Amino acid sequence: MVRQIGWRVVIALIGAWALVIIQAAEVLAATERYNVDLDHSTVEFRVAHMVVSKTAGRFTDYSGFIEMDPEAMTVKAIEAEIKTASLTTNHQKRDTHLRGPDFFNVEKHPIMTYKLKSYRKTDEGYTAVGELTLLGVTKEVALTGTFNGVTKDPWGNIRAGFTAEGTLNRKDFGMNWNKTLDSGGLVVGDEVHIKLDIECIKAK
Repeated sequence: MVRQIGWRVVIALIGAWALVIIQAAEVLAATERYNVDLDHSTVEFRVAHMVVSKTAGRFTDYSGFIEMDPEAMTVKAIEAEIKTASLTTNHQKRDTHLRGPDFFNVEKHPIMTYKLKSYRKTDEGYTAVGELTLLGVTKEVALTGTFNGVTKDPWGNIRAGFTAEGTLNRKDFGMNWNKTLDSGGLVVGDEVHIKLDIECIKAK
């Protein structure tokens, strides 16, 4: 009798483990990779200029991907690489200064990266916390936003859209250049506002 009970316990444990493995495989199978579509995405920033206004800029050359289950709204990974020399503010002299050693120092640091650490759904959308590496310094940056859904385009591609915003202090990354105005203010603000509109295509 004892042996029979023992075997029943072993069989039950094997069955439980098999169920766990099957469920884990189903979760992994539901996670799909979506690559950023550069032609339909924007990576923008805004920073205070002489206190009275904001200067806007964007990056035009970058790549990245999101691994997610769009139905369950779960995200496993987000990674991105941005080429710093692709920065533009539609002002040649200012862009040259921004690409130089005082700011992005693109010759020494041609790429900045972002890699997801944690992701959680909220009532309003989601919060993603990732590690941003810029000028050789890595800091956590939080992005909040919305998942805009999934659709199929006329060519059969599955597309997903996201919006996100966040802020960072440029001095945290060693970007310290500034000048004091006669009025006592500063030419460039320290806080940088980030705005992302990202469209992705499901990998085939």
